[in-house]
Amino acid sequence: MEKITRAGIGIMILKDGKVLLGRRHEDPEKADSALHGEGTWTMPGGKIDFGQSPEEAACREVIEETGIKIDKKDLEIINVSSDISGEAHFITIGFLCRDFEGEPKVMEPDEIVEWRWFPLNETPSPIFFPSEKLLKAYLAKT
Repeated sequence: MEKITRAGIGIMILKDGKVLLGRRHEDPEKADSALHGEGTWTMPGGKIDFGQSPEEAACREVIEETGIKIDKKDLEIINVSSDISGEAHFITIGFLCRDFEGEPKVMEPDEIVEWRWFPLNETPSPIFFPSEKLLKAYLAKT
C-alpha cells in the first residue's frame, strides 16, 4: 500500500448541548476510511479536494453526508491534528458549527449507517480518533 499524506476536515455540529455523531459501517471496504474507522462513531468530515478551502470542504462534506446545510462563515477552527494509522497520514482541521439548516439524514448508507445527537458528556464508544481529538479540544476550551 502506498504511503499517503492528505488534508482533511472534521465538523463538530452542536445543537442544544448535543453533538452530532454518525456510526461508520462495520465493513472496512464500506467505512471508506484510510484511517481505519470502521464501526466507530464519527463527526461529519472527509478529505479536502484539490482547489478547495477547508471551509468549502466542510460545507460540502456535511451536506453530502448528512443533508444539513452549513455556511462557511459559521465555522470556527477548534483544533488541528496529525493523525496516522497504517500507511495513511492526515492533517485534520477540526471545525465547530452551531448554526445550520436541516436535520441529519443518512445520505451515504454504505459509509454511515445512522446519525444521532449525543449529550457532550454521554458520547458513545468507540469514537473515531480524529473526532475524539476534536471533541476533547472543544471540551478543554469550554
